[in-house]
Amino acid sequence: MPDATSPFALSLLPTPSKPLMGLTMLVVEDSRYACEALRLLCLYSGARLRRADCLASAHRHLGVYRPDVLIVDLGLPDGPGEGLIHDLARRPQRPSVLVATSGDPLLGPAAMAAGADGFLEKPIDSLRHFQCTILSLLPLGPGESSPRPACQTDTALTPDPIALRDDLAHAAVILSDHPDAHARNYVSQFLAGVARSAHDPQLADAASGLAQRRSDAEGETGKDAALGRVARLVQARLEATGPLWTPPKTAAPPPHLVPTAAIPARSLLR
Repeated sequence: MPDATSPFALSLLPTPSKPLMGLTMLVVEDSRYACEALRLLCLYSGARLRRADCLASAHRHLGVYRPDVLIVDLGLPDGPGEGLIHDLARRPQRPSVLVATSGDPLLGPAAMAAGADGFLEKPIDSLRHFQCTILSLLPLGPGESSPRPACQTDTALTPDPIALRDDLAHAAVILSDHPDAHARNYVSQFLAGVARSAHDPQLADAASGLAQRRSDAEGETGKDAALGRVARLVQARLEATGPLWTPPKTAAPPPHLVPTAAIPARSLLR
């Protein structure tokens, strides 16, 4: 174990440009595209990131190490993320920070009631907003009287589009396999989150429509029509040779995003 004055120890201390240096994070997220965005956020903040794609994988990770920060998506393939948050929040040896994330802001209060320290609404694509959220929730260290400051400028993220295609291909397999009610529920939540992360309002609207049809009174005909619309949109994006979604030129950027510099896509998080 190096002492506090060794070069290795000093390299893990936070800096103005990398205020999360030295922190370890575990993200429980089934979307590769959303996780690629988080990987870039951590990379440029100085934090180390591991990924679990479901609750079972998260429990395996947590059985061997405890991260400083745990970020949990609320819609996972093997159950709601609130259950994991509820369980960990009541353990003596819990992560220092528990953060819930979802594309649906209405799920935030339930996550906070389960024991989350904070909530990040998707898309999570602002470096400064991400850093401010994590820093505001971290316990103060020795000699600290206020949270560490985040970086002074924001940065636009460009996650690797291959990760988005992987997510769409995953959804296409589920949609083509005559999904039952449980599978429809999952794929509608999954695609809604992916679409918000990709700033694709058409797909987000279709995914939300599929979720609404799960409990309407129009019977199987209405549900099949909603399912078919989503499947066609997903297939069209997979077949596209250009960008999967190009926002209208007049569309305003997200209010928290100030694109002062672009981060190039790096290799995917495996």
